[in-house]
Parts: sequence; structure tokens; C-alpha cells
Amino acid sequence: MTMLTRIAAAVLGRETRADPPPPTNAEALAPYLGNFGSGGRYVSAHTAENLSAVLGAVGAISTALSSLPAIVYRQEGADRIEAPTHPLARLIAAGPNAWQDWPDFIEWTAAQALLHGNALAEIVTDGRGAVAQLVPIPWGNVSVQMLQNGRLVYDVVAYQGPFGGTGRMRRLLDSEVVHIRDRSDDGLIGRSRLSRARATFSTALAAHEYAAATYENKAAPSGALMVKGKANGDALKRLREQFEAAFAGPSRAARALVLDQETSWSQFQIMSPEDAELLASRKFSTEEIARIFNVPPPIIQDYSHNTFTNSQAAGRWFAQFTLLPWVKKLEAGFRRAVLGQGYSISLDLSEFMRGDDAARWAAHKIAVDAGILEPDEIREIEGWNPRGRAAA
Repeated sequence: MTMLTRIAAAVLGRETRADPPPPTNAEALAPYLGNFGSGGRYVSAHTAENLSAVLGAVGAISTALSSLPAIVYRQEGADRIEAPTHPLARLIAAGPNAWQDWPDFIEWTAAQALLHGNALAEIVTDGRGAVAQLVPIPWGNVSVQMLQNGRLVYDVVAYQGPFGGTGRMRRLLDSEVVHIRDRSDDGLIGRSRLSRARATFSTALAAHEYAAATYENKAAPSGALMVKGKANGDALKRLREQFEAAFAGPSRAARALVLDQETSWSQFQIMSPEDAELLASRKFSTEEIARIFNVPPPIIQDYSHNTFTNSQAAGRWFAQFTLLPWVKKLEAGFRRAVLGQGYSISLDLSEFMRGDDAARWAAHKIAVDAGILEPDEIREIEGWNPRGRAAA
């Protein structure tokens, strides 16, 4: 980097690709990487998704966000007008890249932010400088650096995938990426919920592995045949084989047991106190994970404290307090990165009313009666042609 370019960067505040990266601080990076928790298990995005509660929470949020209609608007005075010809609107309709449709891209983006604390996509432009593609970049392939002027750059090393897998580093400027963050400690890089509550996930993983090992390795017969007197090895072998042939396996369950020659059956306890405690511990871990991801337990199929009333409330709560904050993050991220002055993007949460016909049509009636919407606008929302127009 020449003295002239250094002076220009200092005066204009522009980032340059040639700035050397600052020294790596392992302690500063540790909260953002997978690590061992107090339960003794390594916690990362891949290991955490072995827990069904994590997989369910991340899937519920990311797939819900991906199902929302996305509309680009142009602001003209006090009016907001749809802008279907904007480059981002065309990507929403046709797909942001060669591998993903828009719902796939939003689902990937949300899951990356939930599991890693950050989601990054490269903005590929055409000859006119308009956005032509949004290419996903796995966060594990990214190293973030801060230049002397305070701007961020993203050093990307692709080991596999659409970048070719060459292992060579590419440097992207902050104006060349869409960066979606979970809550940040420094305002620059998001920090994942896995790292914030590492002890919770580590303990849950330890309980999960213990339960799997228990069922795999534990010798736990359901009962014993007791024979009065002493039986030789051949007699015991024949008795075992005859008993298993008659009663072992799901197709022979609950058959009548007839014993002779002073043989008796002793039933063992099916579940020990330790087994019951393990089940309770895993159930509590599910509730903790739902709390960390701000997801109502019924949304991830935990109905232990459920009633019909709070199931309905859980859906509204999920939309208002779980999805809405992420909707605002996504809208702000795309507006900042790929939309010019006077444009905005909206993810329409009203789509969630699709599953509740009574509430949806009641809301439509209120909108028409109050003069907020016209009947033809309601028909358009429902995917129908205006009145009087023949079906296509």
C-alpha cells in the first residue's frame, strides 16, 4: 500500500483490499467459535443440531421466515409503490443465485444467523453496478478484519462449494456483502446463542449421549425364569431357546405364559429412578433450549404443558416476539446493502393468517368496512382476479 493510497484512505474513509490484517486475538475470537462447555461436550453448530430441540427451533424460525412474501417498494413522497423492476425484486422472483430460490436463501440466511450468530452473502453486480446475484458464504469460511479507518473487510477462504474450493483467500469489502447479525457484543460481529449459553447446550448434549449409550450398552432384561433346584447347562440352554422362540420379539408380545415343573417368572422393574431422572433432565433441556431461541415450546412439539388455548396463543406469540424481530433485521440488512435511496423491502407477516380462515376473513371484512382496502385488493391478496375479469 503506497503512501498516497494511505492518505486517500485516511481522508476519504474508504476501505482498501491491500490493508494488512491486524494480529489475531484468540481470546477475542473464542466466544464466536465452538468450544467445550461445562458438560464436557464440544458445542458447535453441527453438534448442537444433534439435539432435536435445537433442530426444531432453528427449523421453525428459518422455514417460517422463508415462507413470508417479500416485496420491494419505492417511496414517492408519502406514497409507497411496489417496484417489481428493481434488481432485488427480480432476484426475489427468479432466485438470488443459480442454486437457491428465494425461500431457500432466506431459510439458509436465518439458520446461519441462529446457529453462528452471523449470515453472510456476497453481492455480485452486473456491468451497470446493479445487484445480479446474492451468493451465500458459510460463516466458517470467513475471517472478519477491521481496517485502520474502522471499516470491516471479510476474508473468505473457500474449502469447497461454489467458490471452487481452491483454498485461496478473497477479500470482500463491507459494501460487497449482506451481513445479518444476531445480537452483538461489539456492534460489529454477531454472537451465536450457542456460545452465549454453551453450558446449557453442553449439558444437553451430554445427557443425549448418555441416554444413547444407556440404551445401546445397558444389559436390562425385563425379567427372569426361576427354576427350583439345580439345572445343568444343556437344560438351561434349551429353556432359554424355547422361551425366546415363544415370547421374544414384537410379534409374540403379550402371549400367555404357561410354566411347569416348579418354574416361575420374576418381573423386573421396567424403569429405574435413574432412568426417570434422565428423562426429566432431557425434558428440562428442551424447555431451556426453547427459551434460548425464544420459541414457544408447542412450536417445537413440546406439549407437556399444553392446552388448546395456549396452543393458539403460542402461534401469535411466535409471530410477534420470535419472527418479527428477525423480520426487522432482514429488512434492515437488505435495505442497507442492496437497496438504493428511496427503496425498501417488506416481509409480510400477515401470511401467517393463511392457516386461520376465520381470523383472516374477519380481518379482511374489517379492512373493507373501514375503507382501508377495496374488495378487489382483498381478492388480489387471496390470489384471485378482480371482479369482472375472466380467469386466466
